[in-house]
Amino acid sequence: MKLSADLRAFSARIGHEFARPELLLRALTHASISTPTRPDNQRLEFLGDRVLGLVMAGALLAADKGATEGQLAPRFNALVRKETCAAVAAAIGLGEVLKLGRSEMMSGGRRKEALLGDAMEALIAAVYLDAGFEAARAMVLRLWGQRIGTVAEDARDAKTALQEWAQARAMPPPAYVETGREGPDHQPVFTVEVRLASGLVASARAGSKRLAEQAAAKTLLARVEDTND
Repeated sequence: MKLSADLRAFSARIGHEFARPELLLRALTHASISTPTRPDNQRLEFLGDRVLGLVMAGALLAADKGATEGQLAPRFNALVRKETCAAVAAAIGLGEVLKLGRSEMMSGGRRKEALLGDAMEALIAAVYLDAGFEAARAMVLRLWGQRIGTVAEDARDAKTALQEWAQARAMPPPAYVETGREGPDHQPVFTVEVRLASGLVASARAGSKRLAEQAAAKTLLARVEDTND
C-alpha cells in the first residue's frame, strides 16, 4: 500500500515511516466513514491509551525520582487526558489528515477535541503495532516534549481542585449550570456558571461544556485562593 503525499508528509512530521501504511490509515479513519473493509480507529484508540499511559508513567518516574505517588498521579492525569492529546494532535496537524464522513466534516470534525484526542491515541497504537514499544515511546516523548518537564507540581484539573477546596471546608460540591449557548450547531460556544454554597460565583465561555466548566472552576479557584491569602 502506498501512502498519499499528505500522509507521507504527516509521517515525516511525527518522525515515523510506516512499514505497514495501512495502520496509519486505520488510525486516521473515523467511524463516520468506516466500512467493513475499512475499519475505524476505535480499537486502536483503546490500545493507544494504554501505551500512552505506560510511556508517561515511566517518563514521570524518570523525571522526578523523589516524587510521591500523590504528586505523580495528578501530573500523569494532566499529560494523558483528552485535552492534552488533542493539543498534541493539533500541533502536528493531525486534523488535516483525518478521514471523516461528510456530515462530520461539515460539523467541524477536524477541530473537535474528542476526535483529535481519540485519533492521537490511535496513532500511538499504530506506531506501536508497526514498530514496537520503543518506537511508540520515542514518538510520544518527542511529541509531548516540554509538556513532561513543565507539568505543574500540582496538576489537578481545576474542577477537582475546587471540589477538594470545598470539601476541606465542609461545603457541598460546587454546582455547574449551563447559562447560555451561542453559535451554530457545528461550532457552539457554551457559557457555564459555577456556584459555591458560600454564595461565590464565577462563569466562563468555551467551545465545549467541559472546557467552560474547567475555565469557570479555574476562575473561582483563583478567587478563593486570593481571598485566603
